[in-house]
Amino acid sequence: MDRKEWLNQQRREAEQRYSNWWAPLYDEKYGLYPNASHQDYMQKFLRLLAGPGTVLDAACGAGRYVPMLLEKGHSVVGIDQAQGMLDKAKSKFPTVHVEKIGLQEISYSEVFDGAICMDSLEHVCPEDWLPIFENFQRALKPGGYLYFTVEIASEDEVKLAFQQGQELGLPIIYGEWPNNDDVYHFYPSMSQVREWLLQAGLKLVEEDEGDGYHHFVARKVD
Repeated sequence: MDRKEWLNQQRREAEQRYSNWWAPLYDEKYGLYPNASHQDYMQKFLRLLAGPGTVLDAACGAGRYVPMLLEKGHSVVGIDQAQGMLDKAKSKFPTVHVEKIGLQEISYSEVFDGAICMDSLEHVCPEDWLPIFENFQRALKPGGYLYFTVEIASEDEVKLAFQQGQELGLPIIYGEWPNNDDVYHFYPSMSQVREWLLQAGLKLVEEDEGDGYHHFVARKVD
């Protein structure tokens, strides 16, 4: 199986599942979000912003982080590749501008004072992480901040998923988990994430773990 074709298939399936299956019941299923660590890091991110500005909520889903941004007076632009999730967000926040754009297709240039990408990068293949960070770097104004999370999986689980993928004949790379909740996942090492940030021109400001995620705050290098 061709890897590029396989990855495109994984992305299409994730988009369809989020849009058609999960969007209608998303708030009911994940009503407890944001959890404690996400709220704590969102507050750290918000304190770094100089004042009310424009923030990109990338892979915004149903908009569960939008209230925290609006409360601080920020204008919010929400993007997502799943139309069903955007429809859900728009129904709750009709004044927020939303667009159907995937992380890989972000093309803004120096528009945003800050950007967030929450609980979403785990669905991105390794080939796309650096280009996506470069997209964020370009979209931010000089000195702008990016807050994002990286989902954590145990090493034993990652090893098992890789072995199973190989046995199925999939063009899989270590760290990929094609059948996690029936949606593709990829779990990079945190050292690799730091290296991608550096290559993209984003300076790491703070990081920590909590609630099954690694939290990163980075700043666009002036």
